[in-house]
Amino acid sequence: MEEKHSVSNFTNSCSFAGIKPIMVDLPYPPVRVREKNLSYANLLSIDYCGAVSELSAITQYINNENRLSCEKCPIARTLLGIAIAEMMHLQKLGELIYLLGGKVDFAAKSCNGRRQLWTPDYLDIPENAVKMITADIEAERAAINQYEMHMDRIKDDCVNAVLARIIKDEEYHIMLLKVLRNEVS
Repeated sequence: MEEKHSVSNFTNSCSFAGIKPIMVDLPYPPVRVREKNLSYANLLSIDYCGAVSELSAITQYINNENRLSCEKCPIARTLLGIAIAEMMHLQKLGELIYLLGGKVDFAAKSCNGRRQLWTPDYLDIPENAVKMITADIEAERAAINQYEMHMDRIKDDCVNAVLARIIKDEEYHIMLLKVLRNEVS
């Protein structure tokens, strides 16, 4: 006798077709460096895949988008658009690290040479939409602060121009996230 399994008819009606990166409508400066500098590459590796990093931001946004897509489609679509912008930041940082003579290997390198592999333990994964968006705002603020600290240490105007442009996107994300948080509060 053949056993029958029930099949659920639940579907996610939230369409993600046509999602574009959500970012400031300004061009990025060319990705270039004045000269190789492993110290600068190591600083950028922290922005690439450290606790406060583009990789952490992407992963947190995608996780939040997945958990909100069935019930809060417009918010989920916005979070995915922000995640795509963060992917572009990750790509630009990877290029800079390579041009500076570093390695792109998902390990943040400290100035003492210690390597720390990226881990999902870096993420803040709250259970409700307001707390998710608040965690995203806090992560964006932390990223801006870290970029500014790194810009103070990096004496390469080409690298700093890219970081300054990334900060503009992060500030825009904070503004959008505050609006979203008010909508779900």
